[in-house]
Amino acid sequence: MRHPLEKVRNIGIIAHIDAGKSTITERILYYTGKKHKMGEVHDGEAEMDWMAQEKERGITITSAATTCFWGPKPSPEDIHQINIIDTPGHIDFTAEVQRSLRVLDGGVVVFDGVAGVEPQSETVWHQAEKFGVPLLAFVNKMDRTGANFYADIDSIHERLTKDAHPIQLPIGAEDKFKGVIDLFVRKAYIYEDELGEKIKEEAIPEDMKDKVEKYRGELVEAIAGHDDKLASQYLEGKDIPVDELKKVLHKAVVEVKIVPVLCGSALKNKGVQFLLDAICEYLPNPTEVPSVEGFHPKTKKKEERQARDDQPFAGLAFKIATDPFVGTLCYFRVYSGKLQSGSYVLNTSTGDKERVGRIVRMHANHRENVEEVYAGDIAAIVGLKNTSTGHTLCDVGHPIVLESITFPEPVISVAIEPKTKADQEKMGLALTKLTQEDPTFRVKTDEETAQTIISGMGELHLEIIVDRMKREFKVGANIGKPQVAYKETIQAMAEAQGKYVHQSGGRGQYGDCWLRVEPKERGQGFEFDSEIKGGVIPKEFVSAIEKGVKEAMETGVLAGYPMVDMSVTVYDGSYHEVDSSEIAFKIAANRALNAVTKLAKPVILEPVMKIEVVTPEKFMGDVIGDLNSKRASISEMKDRGNMKVIDAMVPLAEMFGYATQLRSMSQGRASYSMEFDHYSPVPSKITEEIIEGKRK
Repeated sequence: MRHPLEKVRNIGIIAHIDAGKSTITERILYYTGKKHKMGEVHDGEAEMDWMAQEKERGITITSAATTCFWGPKPSPEDIHQINIIDTPGHIDFTAEVQRSLRVLDGGVVVFDGVAGVEPQSETVWHQAEKFGVPLLAFVNKMDRTGANFYADIDSIHERLTKDAHPIQLPIGAEDKFKGVIDLFVRKAYIYEDELGEKIKEEAIPEDMKDKVEKYRGELVEAIAGHDDKLASQYLEGKDIPVDELKKVLHKAVVEVKIVPVLCGSALKNKGVQFLLDAICEYLPNPTEVPSVEGFHPKTKKKEERQARDDQPFAGLAFKIATDPFVGTLCYFRVYSGKLQSGSYVLNTSTGDKERVGRIVRMHANHRENVEEVYAGDIAAIVGLKNTSTGHTLCDVGHPIVLESITFPEPVISVAIEPKTKADQEKMGLALTKLTQEDPTFRVKTDEETAQTIISGMGELHLEIIVDRMKREFKVGANIGKPQVAYKETIQAMAEAQGKYVHQSGGRGQYGDCWLRVEPKERGQGFEFDSEIKGGVIPKEFVSAIEKGVKEAMETGVLAGYPMVDMSVTVYDGSYHEVDSSEIAFKIAANRALNAVTKLAKPVILEPVMKIEVVTPEKFMGDVIGDLNSKRASISEMKDRGNMKVIDAMVPLAEMFGYATQLRSMSQGRASYSMEFDHYSPVPSKITEEIIEGKRK
């Protein structure tokens, strides 16, 4: 059955680690009838956390997709199809969040009722902003000791947006949390049973009437500000009908102008049905989000596709997963048109035509075969050979390239070697499959030591990868100590010549070029330019120079780390009618870059992490002293309930093994979270140590 597009919602549940995303997803599956028993994350029984490592650690590692149905009203024509992606909260799996946000129409950001806005809540919020994803906020864990809804709202206003407005208020908090008040209809809803299915409607408690009027007034004012008719009614002091308020709120949410805030406790089964209603009422359907834009692969002309079944098929592959039973699964989002199993698609990112073997609708790791998918659907294809994350799949007769997904660079590496000869072959296969699945995981061979080096986003990320190799691919491996992924760059402009002349009787080799290098801002990458005029160097050799420059940048001049954030211009040179060749110019460019980099004040860059430490006050002095010894710069200290929160920037090189240190310093009571922030130059004393260490 084709579900009407207006009743489809593609949403993701995103948050900081431990805010309760997976528990909320579990409850949604229970209330929508997808499962008949609630699984708990802490028992390792959450449906969406299906990997063995997720069950053991109680965290989400891969984003899992599922489809469920919910109707705010009992009539069948009001049933909504909700496609949900439950994303990881741990920053090491940031790629999972980014690629999910790219294909979603709306998101639910979950906050911890005690902690409020945490570092990764900020990161995922800003990622959602970048993709223009309309959001709802859900303040979870209202039953926890120290839960404070109003403090959470303040922290959202202070750190994320002033446009967040509660549409509910909690009744009680901590162990007295028993229900919510709907600000639109001014009614209280009290939960009477453990499963959250018996809900009693009551009048608002006397002691909350003033608060309800205050927050309702702010909400109505904010909504009225987005519609001229409502604004004049509001200014005249008229009572605006609830239906009209909700209609305008829906429009404002879709336009990313207001974020409605709800509250509850997923673990105690309170507030989830109201969240489902809000998802259906306020988040956009696929026809309400802007048409997806791309360009024609040959003409480069801009094209767009609307979310309609009668448009040519266009979809984006956002995740590749290896399934032990069916092989490679390619998760994709259909932006326009429809796709049948057995048909052919064009992958415009690679130029290959591929056959769609089977199409399956995913429910965590269970599969349901479907014959056809339509605009707005999220599904998976079995049998694609050369498709990877970020590739565009489209109708063979109507090619289009959609904007791909960019991922952060890895910041940490370890050497890995197989335990036995048999493991060696299996390891190659395992690493190939894992790099296909995870765009932030890289594998390379160190030319000096011939070791295999794997790189990722953090210690946990690499630990999980090695664990998966052992379990899924049965590979035994020894792991080295974690290494920081340093980079090199330049700080000044410089010019130098590179020449390669090799005459040995017969045809020789001749290449000669002058390069100019200039530093670029952090994070702006590499740019190559040619100012060659009048055929001083023929065109075909300019691209050889670019290749030579790129190869030389792989191994910088100080300690052999890759070079970043610089522009290189070839502006002069000479060639020989007979002896010049691409290889000669490549070698000349390589020499020129090494020479010019040495003149341009080269420096080593190190990854700097944003870290938040939460500690009881009595250990605060020790924690700060320890951070200072790690070259940290402390940016802010604040209170959170009876705990102290320290925000700081610390080089990654100083943070290995910090979890154990922090536990022993604070009798196990302090915790921290960390994420990559930026690269910055290494102090000269440490540069010397890095160069020496690399030379050993």
